[in-house]
Amino acid sequence: MGCFTLKKANTTAAFLLCGMCASYGITPNKLVSGGLPAHTGATTTDYLTDGYLTNWKSSSAKEIALNVGEGPQKLLINWESFGDCAWATDFTSGCGHSGVALSNFKILTSANSTDGTDGDWEVAATIQNNPVMARGVTIDFAGKSWFKIASEGDVGKILEIEAFDMSAGGTDTWFFMGTSISQMGIKQQDTDSTTAQLIHAKFPEYTPAMLRGGIGCINSTEVVEHLNEYLEYAGNVKFWAIEMGTNDAWGGGDWNLNTYVSNMQTIIDSAKAHGITPVIARIIATDSAKAGWQINPAFLKAVDKLVENNDLPQGPDFYSYFKEHPELLASDGVHPNAETKGGQAMHHLWAEALAPLYAVGDTAAKTPDSSTTLKATSTFMVPRIYAQGKSIFVEGNLLNATSVTLVSATGQLISQKALSKNYGQVQFENIPTGQYIVIIRGKNAVQTSIVRAK
Repeated sequence: MGCFTLKKANTTAAFLLCGMCASYGITPNKLVSGGLPAHTGATTTDYLTDGYLTNWKSSSAKEIALNVGEGPQKLLINWESFGDCAWATDFTSGCGHSGVALSNFKILTSANSTDGTDGDWEVAATIQNNPVMARGVTIDFAGKSWFKIASEGDVGKILEIEAFDMSAGGTDTWFFMGTSISQMGIKQQDTDSTTAQLIHAKFPEYTPAMLRGGIGCINSTEVVEHLNEYLEYAGNVKFWAIEMGTNDAWGGGDWNLNTYVSNMQTIIDSAKAHGITPVIARIIATDSAKAGWQINPAFLKAVDKLVENNDLPQGPDFYSYFKEHPELLASDGVHPNAETKGGQAMHHLWAEALAPLYAVGDTAAKTPDSSTTLKATSTFMVPRIYAQGKSIFVEGNLLNATSVTLVSATGQLISQKALSKNYGQVQFENIPTGQYIVIIRGKNAVQTSIVRAK
C-alpha cells in the first residue's frame, strides 16, 4: 500500500486535509438480523443470516420470514442472490452471465406473528421486475417485529438476507461496483472476514450494509451505458466503492485513457448528484510475467487525479499491493487467486482504506461545538505524521491534542499516548512492518492519517 503522509500546511490546506474526513462522517445503521433463524415455512435456516456468501448454501423458498423484534422504526432489507456471482446478467457483451434474480415479490411486516406464517401481515413494499442479484429496500417498521419476503415466481438461489435499523437515518450503506476483479474477490472467493465484518471488528458501533456489484468483463463505457440502472437499483446507498479500469486498460496501452477518464467523471458526477459519495480504488496490478502486460501508469495517474480533483476519500491502492504480492493473483496474472487468498486481501485493503472515515465518528450525532472537523488554528495546526524505519513520528503543535493513538490496519490497538502538555513530537518505536492508522484527538477536533512502517 502507498504511504499517505500529511505535510505541514497552511490554514487552507490544513482544513482540506482533515475537513474531508468530517464531511463524510457516517451515521451507524445497526444490523438487527445477524444470526437470527430464517423461517421458510415448516423449517428454519441459519445460513441466510450468517454474514457469509461463500458457504454456498442457498434457499429457493417462496416465503422467508425473520423476527428482528420491536424497536426499529425503519428497516433496510438487503439480499444477495447466487447466479454466477455477477451483479447483473446483461450489462456487458464481453461475458455471458447467468442467474435468476429475486424479481417479483412483496415485503410484508407483522406485529403479532409467532412463526412467520400466522398472524396479521401488511404489505410494506412491492418489487417488480428486479434484474440484479443484490439490492436493498427501505421499509416502514414502526410497531412491527417480523418481516417476510413473499415471492410470486422463481426466486433463484438466495444466499443472504440482512436487516438494518435505519431509524436514525443511517448512512453506513455501501455498493461495491466493479469488474470481474470484484465479482471474484469481493463475492465469489472465500475470506476470513468481509469488509463490513472487518469494519465492525475495528469500530463496533458500525455494521456496514454491503452490496456486492461486480460484473465480469464490464468496462467504464458499459457502466455509463447502464448508469440509470445502477442508480435505480443501487442509488439508495450513500457510498459507491468502485473498482474499475482493468478492462479499460487491458493490454497495457493508453489508447483508451481519455474515454476512461471521461466515463469515470460521468460516474462520479452522477453519483454525487444522487447524494452518493464515490470511493475509487487504484486499478489492480497484473502479474506481467503471466499476463504479458501491466497497467499503463497513465491510468494510475488518472485515478489519482480524479480522486484529487473531485475531493473524494482515498480508496485502496490495489496496484501497489498486488504488484508487491503477485502470488495473490491467479494463473492468468490478472484476477485474484482464491487459493492464495487474493479476494481476502481485497476485503482487508478496502477495510484499511475506509477506516479513516469511521475513525472520525458519527458527525451527524455531534453538536457544532463537538465537530470533528480539524480546524487549522494557531493552537492546533495539522501535525506532520511519517514513518522512518520501524518508528512512526507525529510532529508539530499538539497544544490542544488530548491523545495520540496508533492502531493496526485490522483494528488492533498498538499504543495510546495521553497528552497533557505541548509535545513537539510523539514517537512509536519498534513497530512491525505494515500499515497503521494514527488518530489525534483534541478537545474539538480529530485527525486521522494512514502511514506505513517499512
